[in-house]
Amino acid sequence: MRRALAVVAIASASMAGAAVRVAQPMVAADERIAIAGSASQGGLLLGTAPRGTIALALDGKPVAVAPDGRFVIAFDRDAASRATLFATLADRRVVTQEIAVAPRAWRIERLDRVAKVPVPSADFLARRPGELAQINAARAGSADVAGWRERFIWPATGRISGLFGAQRIYRGEPGSYHSGVDVARPTGTPVVAPADGVVVLAAAAPFTLEGNLLVIDHGMGLNSAFLHLSRIDVRVGARVRQGEQIGAVGATGRASGPHLHWAMKWRDARIDPLLVAGPMPGG
Repeated sequence: MRRALAVVAIASASMAGAAVRVAQPMVAADERIAIAGSASQGGLLLGTAPRGTIALALDGKPVAVAPDGRFVIAFDRDAASRATLFATLADRRVVTQEIAVAPRAWRIERLDRVAKVPVPSADFLARRPGELAQINAARAGSADVAGWRERFIWPATGRISGLFGAQRIYRGEPGSYHSGVDVARPTGTPVVAPADGVVVLAAAAPFTLEGNLLVIDHGMGLNSAFLHLSRIDVRVGARVRQGEQIGAVGATGRASGPHLHWAMKWRDARIDPLLVAGPMPGG
């Protein structure tokens, strides 16, 4: 059967540097990239690759695809306004999917009379590199687990006291933005796994900033971190199921009061747990 020609790729003209369009055969309905979720800064998308896909990439970076064609991608808090998925099929055709990444209005607080950070102590400077090495190593892998496919639940429910992406400006100098969602609850409140996963970090002693830190790998490069815990109930290597208790709310590390800080990443992209789990129940 003859197929109509459709524009599916853009290449750079070698002489003038101008963009030119390359025509390739139009793909059938079952050879299109299907995606669903929040296409916004800090958002996460689940998708299905076209039939016969042998490689998938997001803006040139490889994306893992499950045997059934399912995959997950996400966008950093500061992601650009557009992204492109490229699926290479077995017959070498390339199917593309343009994604418009919606911008978000982040909460900004300007503190013109407060310095950005206090001078770090010698103890902090000595301990911090080792802590960061542990965190980076834990998040570098990807466990063979399917939690990424699930509809995430809140690890603790209560008043949201801190929003993802919020940022303070100290005397005109931007500080680090808030990398997760804070849930204010009393010390000892149970914390449960928001989805299936494998424990890849369970702090043996409180970290300088994160306190008792727990990191769970949900597979496909997606992971959750739980900060300031009063107690960690699971060990590295343990497989946890959605809803299983993994620890308890606390105020360890740099925390002004008891709360759970839940942070999520897909590869290097920091994402908003509120967009993944949905509105707080009863909120």
